[in-house]
Amino acid sequence: MSHFAAALARTDSGWTGVEVDLHEVDDLDELSDLLRDLTGDGPGPALLLLEEDDEYLAVVRVDGGAGSLQEPRVFLSDRRAVQGSDVAAMLWEEAEVEAPDEDDEEESIRSVAEPVGDAGLMTDFGTPADLLLDLAAEEGLLPADVLTALCEKAGCVDVLEQLREG
Repeated sequence: MSHFAAALARTDSGWTGVEVDLHEVDDLDELSDLLRDLTGDGPGPALLLLEEDDEYLAVVRVDGGAGSLQEPRVFLSDRRAVQGSDVAAMLWEEAEVEAPDEDDEEESIRSVAEPVGDAGLMTDFGTPADLLLDLAAEEGLLPADVLTALCEKAGCVDVLEQLREG
C-alpha cells in the first residue's frame, strides 16, 4: 500500500513539518521519538498525520518535548485497516489496542468505517471527538480531506499542503 505521512510539530515559531517514510520506522516508540525531536526544546505537541491509499487515516500525537515520557495517543479512522496495512497494524500493536478478529464474517461485510482510538486527541486544536468521529465515518470523504480539515482548524494546513506538494 502507498501512503503519505507527515510529521508536524508546534514550536515557538509556529508549525513545522517533514514528510516521514514509515518503512524506516520500526515501532511506536521510534515514531514518538522522531515526533518529539521535531518540537526542539518546546512542549509540542507533535503529530503524525497518515493517509493510506484513500482507505483510512491515522493520527498519532505526542505531547511534551524531547525526553518526555508521555504515552503517544493514537486514532485510526477504520479499525479494519489493521488487517491490510502493516503500518496500521504496527500502530495498534504498539499502542496495545485490540485488533479486529480476522475470522469474524460480520466484520468483513461491514461497509461503514469503524473509527477507534483516542478521538479526543485534536480537541484542543478545534476538532472535538464527536466531530472527528463524524468526519472519519462520513461516506465519500477521503482521508486526505479529513486531515486537511483537522489542519485547517489547528492552523497548520499550509505546512501540510507544502509537504503534500513535495
